[in-house]
Amino acid sequence: MIDRIVARVENDVILLSDVRDLQQYQELVEGKSESPDAILDRLIDQWIVRSEAELSRFPQPMDDEIARGVARVASSFTSPEEFEARKKQSGLSDAQVRKMVAGQLYLTNYLDSRFRPSAQVDQNAVVEFYQNAVVPRAKARGQEPPTLDAARDVIQEALIEKDISNQADRWLKESRVRLHVQKYLDEGQK
Repeated sequence: MIDRIVARVENDVILLSDVRDLQQYQELVEGKSESPDAILDRLIDQWIVRSEAELSRFPQPMDDEIARGVARVASSFTSPEEFEARKKQSGLSDAQVRKMVAGQLYLTNYLDSRFRPSAQVDQNAVVEFYQNAVVPRAKARGQEPPTLDAARDVIQEALIEKDISNQADRWLKESRVRLHVQKYLDEGQK
């Protein structure tokens, strides 16, 4: 099939092959993918982040960071054979997986650098998260929960990541309003 434009964002385009690539990557990592419309929205958000990151000359991830990212993806499977089988099933090559990981790292690193300085965690939120998430999860697994002090750093980082994500979501919604976006995804399916 010939590639086609599925959206215009400002003067750039998003291609059907971009939607398919992200769909295949989601199938690899999560075992399923979002709808084409949801993937297109995700690609538009990625365009916003990438455009701002490139404008600010944010550095690309280093090769060793990308290799660690690929290794994290592979280690999320029960075995190297399962990873290879799922990769083959999704239709992705090693180079495509590496490219997707590198792209995700670039966007994630930029959002982290932009929003982490303003991320705030209230100590009451740490205690609440411990009592409402950590303790019940440990008990459900039949395990003794860690102490609050032992879990504090991990909980704090999780809450910071959540705050970064919330700030990024708000920023993306505000940014989308200012952009000229045209979607053509459904037109090719008629």
